[in-house]
Amino acid sequence: MPHILIVEDDTDINNSTAEYLRRKGCLCSQAFSGTEGRLLWQAGGVELLLVDLMLPGLSGSELIEELRRSSRTPVIVLSAKTELSDKVELLGLGADDYLTKPYQLEELWARILVQLRHASAAPGGEALVRYRDWVLNPAEMALTAAGEPVSLTAHEFKIVELLAGRPKRVFTKQQIYEAVWEEAYAVEDKTITVHISNIRAKLRPSGTDGYIQTVWGIGFKLAE
Repeated sequence: MPHILIVEDDTDINNSTAEYLRRKGCLCSQAFSGTEGRLLWQAGGVELLLVDLMLPGLSGSELIEELRRSSRTPVIVLSAKTELSDKVELLGLGADDYLTKPYQLEELWARILVQLRHASAAPGGEALVRYRDWVLNPAEMALTAAGEPVSLTAHEFKIVELLAGRPKRVFTKQQIYEAVWEEAYAVEDKTITVHISNIRAKLRPSGTDGYIQTVWGIGFKLAE
């Protein structure tokens, strides 16, 4: 269920696009000005933006410029402008694709799928791991939570990666240790508990520390 942010001040276009994408299984957030779009983006979790150019408040171009200072989240521009120079300028600002109005929703969906496929591949070809507001890049051992980077040690990252890879499974402390440390479980019982506590503390500013649940007497799992 990809989370798509639609930033479009035409109510009919915004609503019809959101309705169509929801039928396709997407989670859609809707903004009707550039300023509102920026606020929704900053709330985190957005995986792709559809951005009109002529927006009240912050313009579409300004929104893309701000976004590109800190993120590579895919952006598809929706605009009535048809001049080649306009398209070249926007691609230069950091837009990933450009669709001229009026557009067919089927074509928009095809372009969205292309951008999501591109975004799902981490550097080196290793797939990203996504869980709710988490995005894990195994190639770089990097985690972002609600759009913010979280600094984890190698063992902490591997614990989060293990849990995120099987979010419905309950892992015992022994299973976590042997999978992460790659050796037999022969340490004090509190080792995993301390690591989980440290991970939660680092996740707390993003509001996602509650994703990791303790299953008393067994181990840990992710919240459903």
